[in-house]
Amino acid sequence: MPNPIFSMGPRNMTSASVSLLTLARRVIACMSACVARVQPAFAESGAAGLAPSFKDYRLASVMACLLIAIVVLMALYGLRHFIFTMNRLAGTQRHPYIDIAVARWPIVTVFIAAHNEEKVIAGCIEALLNTDYPAERLKIIPVNDRSVDKTGAIIDSYATRHPSRISPFHRVGGNSGKAAALKEALLQADGDIAIIFDADYVPGRGLIKQLVAPFFDPEVGAVMGRVVPVNSGVNLLTRLLDLERSGGYQVDQQARMNMNLLPQYGGTVGGVRLSAVAAVGGWHDDTLAEDTDITFRLMFNGWKTVYTNRSECYEEVPEDWSVRIKQVTRWAKGHNQVMARYWWQFATSPYLTLWQRIDGLMLLFVFIIPLVMLFGWCLALGLYFMNAGSLLSQLIPVFALMI
Repeated sequence: MPNPIFSMGPRNMTSASVSLLTLARRVIACMSACVARVQPAFAESGAAGLAPSFKDYRLASVMACLLIAIVVLMALYGLRHFIFTMNRLAGTQRHPYIDIAVARWPIVTVFIAAHNEEKVIAGCIEALLNTDYPAERLKIIPVNDRSVDKTGAIIDSYATRHPSRISPFHRVGGNSGKAAALKEALLQADGDIAIIFDADYVPGRGLIKQLVAPFFDPEVGAVMGRVVPVNSGVNLLTRLLDLERSGGYQVDQQARMNMNLLPQYGGTVGGVRLSAVAAVGGWHDDTLAEDTDITFRLMFNGWKTVYTNRSECYEEVPEDWSVRIKQVTRWAKGHNQVMARYWWQFATSPYLTLWQRIDGLMLLFVFIIPLVMLFGWCLALGLYFMNAGSLLSQLIPVFALMI
C-alpha cells in the first residue's frame, strides 16, 4: 500500500523524491522546535535586561513571525527545486512524442518575429527552408515589426526567390511589442498549428516535426522546445546565461514534464494550437509576457502544455549587462501582470490537480520572491539591532538550508 504522504504527488515519483519529502518533514519539525524555544529565550533575555520579550515588545513579535514565515517560504522553494533536480538525475524521463518520424503531417505556419534583425534574419529563414518538414504543408511568415534597418529588404528578397513558401508580413503601425505583432500576423496562418521563432534563433533540420508531433494529442494546446546558447563562451554574462538555460530547461522544465506538472510555453522555439488559443480568449497584446499569459490561460482551461527536451534550437544570448537587465525587467513586469490577472482562476481551476496548482502558483509568484527575501533580510537586521539575537541564533541553521 502506498504511503499516504506521497498521494499528493504524481504516481511516478522516485525513491529519491520520497527521501526528499521525508527530509522536508524533519526540517519542518526542526523549525517548529526552534520556534518553540524562541519565546522562552526571549523571556530569559528580557529578564536579564539584554533583549526585549514578545510580551513587552509587540513589534519584535510581529517581525519575528514574519521572518519565520519568509524562511519557511524560501525553504519550500528550495525544496521544490531540489526535488526537481533529484527527479532529473534519478527519475524516469518522459519523452512521449519524440519518436514520431512518419505521419500524415498537418499544415503548419511558422512565424518569425523580427524587429531590426538584419544580422540574423537570413540565418533563421535559411534554416527553415532546409527543414525536413514537407514543403507543401509548411508556410513561413516572417513578421517584420516596423524595422528601420534592412530586415524588410532581406525578407522580401527571400520571398521573391521562394514565393510559394514565404509570405512576408510587414507591420508599420498598431500597438508596439511582439505580442501585438503576432496577434495581427496569426490571422494570416494556414492550418491549426502555429510554430513561433524569434529571428535570432536557428532551428535544426528536424525541429519542426519534433514540435508538431505532440499536437497529434488533441488535448495538447502548446509545445515548447529547448533553447541552447551558441555564444556561451564570450564573457561571464553569457556563461551565466548558459547555466540559466540549462537549469531552466534541462532541470525545471523536464522535471515538470516527468512529474506531470506544468511545463511552460516560452514564446519562441515552440508552438500553439490556434483553435485552443481562440477557445481561451485569443491572443492578448496588452501584456509584456504573451507566452506566460497564453500558458496559464490554456492550463486553467484544461489544455496541456508539452515540453520536448530533445528538440534543440540555438540562440545568441545577451552579451551586455544593460541588454540583460532590460530583458529581465520586461519578463518580470509581464510575469507579474499575468500573476495579478489569473492567480485566482488558476488556483480554483477544476482541470488541475492540487500539486499542479501549487507548482503553477509558485511559478507565478517567482518574480516576487527576490523582494520577499530582501524584506526578510531587513527583518533580520531589524531584530538584530533590537537585541533579538536569541531568535536569530535559532534560525541560523534554517537560513543556511534556505541558501
